[in-house]
Amino acid sequence: MSSIQQPNAEVFLSEADDLLAELEAGLLDLETRPEDADQINRVFRALHTIKGSGAVFGFDHVAAFTHQVENAFQRVRDGEAPVSPDLLEVTLVSLDHIRSLLQNEDEPEREAWITARLGALWQKAPDGPSDADTAARPKNTAPSAPEAGAPHSWHIRLTLAPDVMAFGTNCLRLLDEVKTLGPCITIGLPDAIPPLAEMDPEACYMAWDIFLTTDQPRSAIDDIFLFVADGATIRIEPIEPDDVPQRLGEILVDRGDITATTVAATLERQRPLGELLVGSGDVSSERVVSALVEQRARAQGTATANGAAAGGTDGARSTIRVQAERLDSLMDLVGELVIAQARLTRLSGETDNPHLRDVAEDIERLSTDLRETTMGIRMVPIATLFGRFRRVVRDVSRDLGKTVDLTMEGEESELDKTVIERLNDPLVHLIRNCIDHGLETTEERVRLGKPAHGHVHLSAAHSGTQVLIRVSDDGRGMNCDAIRAKAEERGLLAPDAVLSDSELLAYVFHPGFSTAREVNAVSGRGVGMDVVKRTIDSLRGTIEMSSTPGQGTTVTLRLPLTLAIIDGLLVRVGRGHYVIPLSAVEECVELPAATRQAKDGCDFLNIRDTLVPFLWLRELFQAEPPPDAHQKIVVAAAEGARIGLVVDQVVGQHQTVIKSLGRILAHVRDFSGATILGDGTVALIIDVPRLVKMRPPAGSGDERRPTATEAHP
Repeated sequence: MSSIQQPNAEVFLSEADDLLAELEAGLLDLETRPEDADQINRVFRALHTIKGSGAVFGFDHVAAFTHQVENAFQRVRDGEAPVSPDLLEVTLVSLDHIRSLLQNEDEPEREAWITARLGALWQKAPDGPSDADTAARPKNTAPSAPEAGAPHSWHIRLTLAPDVMAFGTNCLRLLDEVKTLGPCITIGLPDAIPPLAEMDPEACYMAWDIFLTTDQPRSAIDDIFLFVADGATIRIEPIEPDDVPQRLGEILVDRGDITATTVAATLERQRPLGELLVGSGDVSSERVVSALVEQRARAQGTATANGAAAGGTDGARSTIRVQAERLDSLMDLVGELVIAQARLTRLSGETDNPHLRDVAEDIERLSTDLRETTMGIRMVPIATLFGRFRRVVRDVSRDLGKTVDLTMEGEESELDKTVIERLNDPLVHLIRNCIDHGLETTEERVRLGKPAHGHVHLSAAHSGTQVLIRVSDDGRGMNCDAIRAKAEERGLLAPDAVLSDSELLAYVFHPGFSTAREVNAVSGRGVGMDVVKRTIDSLRGTIEMSSTPGQGTTVTLRLPLTLAIIDGLLVRVGRGHYVIPLSAVEECVELPAATRQAKDGCDFLNIRDTLVPFLWLRELFQAEPPPDAHQKIVVAAAEGARIGLVVDQVVGQHQTVIKSLGRILAHVRDFSGATILGDGTVALIIDVPRLVKMRPPAGSGDERRPTATEAHP
């Protein structure tokens, strides 16, 4: 491992992570569709690439181990063994072992167990395919395919994907690799090449007819085209010797190159068919030559000449892999640019120079576009996260002896990569709790008249500047009485306290809180849900929980799209400036004069017949100067509740570059971060969910109190 060059190792590890995710998805799909040849090839390609790339980059142990698993799926592809539950189980364990090897965590006992299981599967596989195996044979291993050993001729019609060269494929080397299997003739088919003025120099317009004579099995040919199969059209057919040589027109018609009507009309001209077809423009001369070669091969049984071909590439959409650290650095630079732009805007407003104002406006527009583009680069489809939970549901449901179906929705929704990375553990905890605590056993569900299979639904959807992720089940629901009893037992709740169901459900997020009577390998120790709450809070998100007894539970996570730059509302309290996340702001209203003058403890405002509690930020932040004559109330919402924040002045909307407060100020609870204003001063970002918890306990946003002061927009 010491000989591995670090940059190359990082590239391989990054690609291996994607390949392992692809491998896992293919294996889980094979559990429900074990005869799907496409999924078998998908799994084999992933294993083959991990093995080959691992050997190239010096991960010899990974390559050697993966080769064992690859051999098992090679036998499946050759029709020598079926896709059995035992094979899928040992391959999933092998996948976990490959991950450990890539992290330099060798587990010899597990590797020995896997090797033994693979050996046992090989011994159990029949020497020849049984009737059942033949019925379940994958599509790409037709029983009529010639056996290895005796030379046989093949016709290969190869049309590569337009973007094949964008992924590093050298078409000429691919064709040369076919020649290593035996004598062959290769004929290029340039029909699709456009006029020069319309040609994309990076596009692949060529197709090829290849006539190969080899003693290798069909799978050896498949392996050559394994990594270019996506988007390509590859037709491989054996050429059987004809007792009566097939005519040229018949071959062209069988291939679909021309119609029988065209052949009949052309034959009436009594000239050589190939010459007539080329002359009439119905078919290219290359295709006629190709058909003549096949005609000769059918007559002789072999194709012995050698040929050559030329190729091109496609300039379709291409992608590059960028290190996450570079994206983070780019986002930091954009943040600094936004701060500098705010400073320039402030300076331009203090001068009478119209040219400076024009430049400031241009810089503001460009920085906004750059900010949105950079944030778009950081956005990752949630499908990259959701795909991991198929394995979680499979393993946990098997451990608990339950049958669970997982459905997913909204995987195309996008979220900042940093948020995606930190969401994995919270969602694992929630899904495991759904299966363990939420879903009943199969027998209990049948007795209750429910479907035998439990159901867990995972969904994501955009809501303004937030993403809502929901985890729901159709199980027994939450027992509010048990939660209350446990909270009272632990001294978290007074016996006479009056709480709503949603407030009671929030107690499950307290550290060590659990109503499970038994501890098992999945849950019941009171850990997990508090971790979920802490992680979501650190992401500036909120959690909502709802439950219906006998029908199920839904947990909703509200998360910001990004953690780097947000739109905020800049306000002033005393001499200090503060930012309220714009996604939490509902409206701004004037503070009634009667409330300003009385200030007798009335902490509620009647806004359009709805009672809203409010906080005096001057008192909370201990602002020294006297209050402004016309104070404002910013009405914000979080965790399903509304709160008013009394400020001296609403300055306006502000692009907020979030800076961490650091460990020294970690004890400060009312702020989630800070930002730098255009004049260089620091403005603290108010933690709205935290302030919502501080609202006066006597009321809530749904109560009506006609005695409260009426506020006006």
